[in-house]
Amino acid sequence: MAGIGAACAWPGTACRRPSACRHWRSQRRVGEILYIHTVEIARKLAILADAAKYDASCASSGAAPRHSLGGRGIGSTEGMGICHSYTPDGRCVSLLKVLLTNFCTYDCLYCVNRVSSNVPRARFSTDEVVALTLDFYRRNCIEGLFLSSGIIRSPDYTMEQVVEVARALREDHDFRGYIHLKTIPEASTELLERAGRYADRLSINVELPTEQGLASLAPEKNAPGIRRTMARMRLHIDDAREAAQAAAPTAMPGRAKAAPAPPPRFAPAGQSTQMIVGADGADDRAILASSARLYGAYRLRRVYYSAFSPIQDASSRLPLAAPPLLREHRLYQADWLMRYYGFAHDEIVPAASGMLSLQYDPKLAWALANRHAFPVDLNRAPRERMLRVPGLGVRTVDRLLQARCYRRLRTGDLAAARVSLPKVLPFVVLADHSPGQTLDAARLEQRLARPPVQGDLFAAAPYSGQPAASAGGAMAMQPSGALA
Repeated sequence: MAGIGAACAWPGTACRRPSACRHWRSQRRVGEILYIHTVEIARKLAILADAAKYDASCASSGAAPRHSLGGRGIGSTEGMGICHSYTPDGRCVSLLKVLLTNFCTYDCLYCVNRVSSNVPRARFSTDEVVALTLDFYRRNCIEGLFLSSGIIRSPDYTMEQVVEVARALREDHDFRGYIHLKTIPEASTELLERAGRYADRLSINVELPTEQGLASLAPEKNAPGIRRTMARMRLHIDDAREAAQAAAPTAMPGRAKAAPAPPPRFAPAGQSTQMIVGADGADDRAILASSARLYGAYRLRRVYYSAFSPIQDASSRLPLAAPPLLREHRLYQADWLMRYYGFAHDEIVPAASGMLSLQYDPKLAWALANRHAFPVDLNRAPRERMLRVPGLGVRTVDRLLQARCYRRLRTGDLAAARVSLPKVLPFVVLADHSPGQTLDAARLEQRLARPPVQGDLFAAAPYSGQPAASAGGAMAMQPSGALA
C-alpha cells in the first residue's frame, strides 16, 4: 500500500493522505475481499478434504503421519486434501482427493455424510475445484485429482457437476494430469460416457458385499443398478480398447515390431470399486467371493476394502466394535493372491470359520493347512507351484526361473534375492537344502507366528476374528493402509 507522500496506486496521481484517497480505499477493499474469499476456500477445503478421506480408493502408505494442523512446522499437506497413492510399480503419486460437496440426500447408515448426520457442510463450485487443482498442480504439490461428491438435487445433476470439472480441466486448461472420478449409478448413460472421455479411471462403490446388507443399511441404493452401471462401463472400456488396437499401425517390412497402440479413449486406467468391511456381518469368505465375482464379471482393476471406525449418532443396526485394521490388511493380501498368484477365493479362507487368520498372512496360513503340497523343489517346479511358496513374490519367482536356466538354485540365491529365509526354507528344496522333518514339526506354526505385542491396558477387547454382532454404536469408512 502507498505510504504518506508516496505515489498512489492509481496511475498519474499522488496521495498526501492515503486514508482519504478513494483509490487507496478501493484497493484496500479488493484486498479484503480476496482475503475473505481465500479464507472461505480454505474452510471448504478443510471440510471436504476431511470428508473425502473415508474413501479408500486412494490407498495411503499406512504410516503414522506428521502434521502441522496446529500451525507449527512445515512440509505437511495434512488437511489440504493431498493424499498419496501407489502405482503397481511402487511409484508414489500425490492426488488432490476432495468432495465436490458433503451435502447428500441419501441416508446411508454407514456414511458420515448422510443426510441425518450432524457434521459441518460445505460445497465447492466447479470453478473452485478447477482453480484448486491447477494451483496445486502448478506448485508441484499434486499429479492429479480424485473427485467424488454427495448426492444433491438428483443423481444426474450431481454427475453433471462432477463431469464439468473434468471437462474444464481437460478442454479449457489442457490439463494432462491424472483424473479419477466417482460415478453415480443412477446417472444417465450420456453422463457416464462423458465422464469416461475425460477421466483416467472411473469407480462405482458397491459399498457392501451382500445385497441384503445394502438393502438394510443403504435403502436408497440398488445393487442391481450398481451392477448394470458397472457392466455398461466395462462395455465402453472394452470398445475403446478394441478401437485403439484397431487404430494402431501395423508392422512394416524391416521393422522389428509394430508401434504400440494408443491408449483407449474411455477410462484408460479402467474401473474400480470399494467395499466396506465389518458393517453388515459378512465374513471374509463372503467378501472375497463378492470380489472374485466383480473381477470376473466386470474386469475391475481394483477392489478396495475399507474398515469401520466409530463416529457419533449412528444407527443401532451397526456393529458396536470396529474390526481391526489388520483384518482389512489381510483382505488386501488375499485379494493380491487372487489377482496375481493364481489362488481361488474359496481356497484362501477356511470354510469352517469363514475368516482369514490374523496371526498369519493368507499364503502362509494356506501353506500350513496344506503341508501335503510341500516341499516344492525350486529347481524343477513350475511357476504356478513356486508362487504358492510363502515368502516368494512374483518378481522373485521370475528372477529365480531365469537364474535356474544357468545353474542349480542354492540357499545363497534366495539370500541374494532378499527373501525371508526362515519363512521360505521350511517349504522348499534346493541344491544344498532339504527341510527334512521341519515341515512336519509341531512347533513350525509357533516359529512362523507374528511376535506377541504388548497390549494397552485401556484398549478394547481383542478381536475374535468373527464378524461383530449388531449393537448401538457408530461406524464410518476408514481409509486403507498400503499393502506390505
